[in-house]
Amino acid sequence: MKTKKLGINSICVHTGEIEDQQYKGAVSPIYVSTSFAFDDIDEKRYPRYYNTPNQQELSKKIAALEHTDSAMIFSSGMAAISHSMMAFLKTGDHVILQQVIYGGTFNFVVKEFEKFGIEYTFTDSSKVDDFKNLIQKNTKIIYIETPSNPLLGITDLKGIADLAKENGIMTMIDNTFASPINQNPYDFGIDIVAHSATKYMGGHSDISAGAVAASNDHIEQIWSTAINYGGNLSDYTVWLLERSLKTLNLRVKEQTRVAQLIAEHLENHNDIDRVYYPGLKSHEDYELAKKQMKGFGAMLSFELKSHIDPMEFQRNLEFIKPSMSLAGLESTTVSPAQTTHALLSEEERLDRGIKNGLIRFSTGIEEPEDLIEDIERAIHKTK
Repeated sequence: MKTKKLGINSICVHTGEIEDQQYKGAVSPIYVSTSFAFDDIDEKRYPRYYNTPNQQELSKKIAALEHTDSAMIFSSGMAAISHSMMAFLKTGDHVILQQVIYGGTFNFVVKEFEKFGIEYTFTDSSKVDDFKNLIQKNTKIIYIETPSNPLLGITDLKGIADLAKENGIMTMIDNTFASPINQNPYDFGIDIVAHSATKYMGGHSDISAGAVAASNDHIEQIWSTAINYGGNLSDYTVWLLERSLKTLNLRVKEQTRVAQLIAEHLENHNDIDRVYYPGLKSHEDYELAKKQMKGFGAMLSFELKSHIDPMEFQRNLEFIKPSMSLAGLESTTVSPAQTTHALLSEEERLDRGIKNGLIRFSTGIEEPEDLIEDIERAIHKTK
């Protein structure tokens, strides 16, 4: 199906769907077989080869959403990220990584790269010059994440892409927080776009999946490594992910709208020290976010003042759920100091701006008035 002339909702619903030729059902059939014929067949299919009918067709939808040539689906976001990195790295290579990245990616790098003799350096900031100063002769990949977790910092996509191309370096991004609805890094020159599809792509807090989108050549190289690591997704979950992606634009646009309203309400709140949301004009990267994002996203963070215990505040919420993950239909909170950054010392956390009172807020699709009332009730009860 042609995608360039289709609107975003039409792409979400129709691109990559499988026609039920036998019964004319309205949704894609599921091909759950793990064994396919091999005789007189152009392409030998096997789940670990990422080429079952459901895998292949859903990849087309993800590629269309991210404006790339191709895509692949994995069993988790970390499978997508680790398989993609290892497809292009070898002993002696060097990687520059933004310091404010997902904790799972950070752990993968510091615990696994040394085994393979791969060097790495973390930046001190998200400024392009900071990356430039760390480039070595053996630098192979620049890896970024924007908006960042949990302080929603914004990195200059075009600036990083241009810097990398000038030096013959590949670029990769974790685009999970923005989703393809609010940001398309490939349009700015980023080579490989990864997602934890568990989050906005799945969107219902009930599946684990990952995705990567890139050029045909890059996906081919990732595929040649991925078939050896075996991070493929079951076709039933692939089918669930396709179902979820049909409403991606509707969900994320509404979540983004609600996040803006929540951030604006909290910005001048007497019991809040600071709000981190790129859609606020007070955010230091507001102008940059306007240039490279179509919407400011559905994630925000805020710092409770010291007289409000962050854990007690979350226990006092009535329907906003304290939860480790994010991006579902339901609004959730988490304390980074207790979870994503718990392995850091207090000094290290504070150096990264992660205070004890920081709350990361993932906006769902509830009415903003109800969410604000729940937050206000919890603050009042915690005082």
